[in-house]
Amino acid sequence: MSRRIIRLSKLSSRNNNVFIQKCVRFFSTGPYLTLGCNTGDVLLFDPAKEQIVTLHGKTIPKELKDEGMIGASHGWVFFSDRRDRTVRVSDIYNSFASKSNPSVIPLPCLTDLPCEQIEQVCNVAMSSSSPLEKDCLVAIKFSGDQLSLCRPGRDLEWINILTPFHCCENSNLMYSKRDHRLYLPAPGGKHLFSYHLNSTADPAELHELVYRGPPEMVQSEWEVLSSCSRREYLVESSSSDERYLVKWFMLFSEEETTEGKIMCYTEDIGDMCIFIASNEAFCIPASSCPGLKPSTIYFMGRGFGSYDLTTGDTHHYKAPGGVITIPYWLPPFST
Repeated sequence: MSRRIIRLSKLSSRNNNVFIQKCVRFFSTGPYLTLGCNTGDVLLFDPAKEQIVTLHGKTIPKELKDEGMIGASHGWVFFSDRRDRTVRVSDIYNSFASKSNPSVIPLPCLTDLPCEQIEQVCNVAMSSSSPLEKDCLVAIKFSGDQLSLCRPGRDLEWINILTPFHCCENSNLMYSKRDHRLYLPAPGGKHLFSYHLNSTADPAELHELVYRGPPEMVQSEWEVLSSCSRREYLVESSSSDERYLVKWFMLFSEEETTEGKIMCYTEDIGDMCIFIASNEAFCIPASSCPGLKPSTIYFMGRGFGSYDLTTGDTHHYKAPGGVITIPYWLPPFST
């Protein structure tokens, strides 16, 4: 059995690591995983220290108390009421935001396209670090063929788009600051669909992905691999123009060649680490937060833990009570 399959077989293993719950004073930023709110306390998980961080004394706005979280982008969390389809964005999980009066930004009520269901959200993406910024675009990808767009404070209703060819039902949406485009990886990672920020009414552009250097594996090894994750995540570095595609816990970096852009298999991305869940995927330098591991994927989905690309080791976390119902990674906050 190949070295790669030995690595991947570890993804199904469990260990006895547990959270160490502590109430700590909050001096440093994330990244963190949202765990929920409990009578005024906001709970987060710190993967670098493997402990729960509690933000005490947070006032939960009354308009959010009966709404469910549907996504997260740039540290802002999206809420929705299924009864009237209202959508709100809040910075309540930001440790530097106001405790007594966190921001709550209303967005238009959701509408659905014919034959589409909008009860389940795949993920949310934003074109800016804050919905308060001018011309910020918010995009919601539903678990189906619908993509909805709006600009907070400007649009009175959502622009609804039908994604092409019924092939992006569970794609993870990402906004590229480099290209000023929204990207949707097609299942299997063979293509990308993109929408330009200033021409969202235009049809999606199709980009074929060319791969180089993936490991050779027999059919049984691919079967183990495919059981680990079936969603592709496109992610762009926050500190450079580097772009990566996470495909079944294999990682491909985008490289410019004389033949065009090539997705090259890699087991080493230097100081970078990647965070994937139901949020907009992101990557940051590990050195920006002591305790994070470089060349590591932190994941929440089919399992909860971290995967070291260089060694192939998988480290699993065990959630309090066994279940996390609102699993969104939040990037580091800043004052």
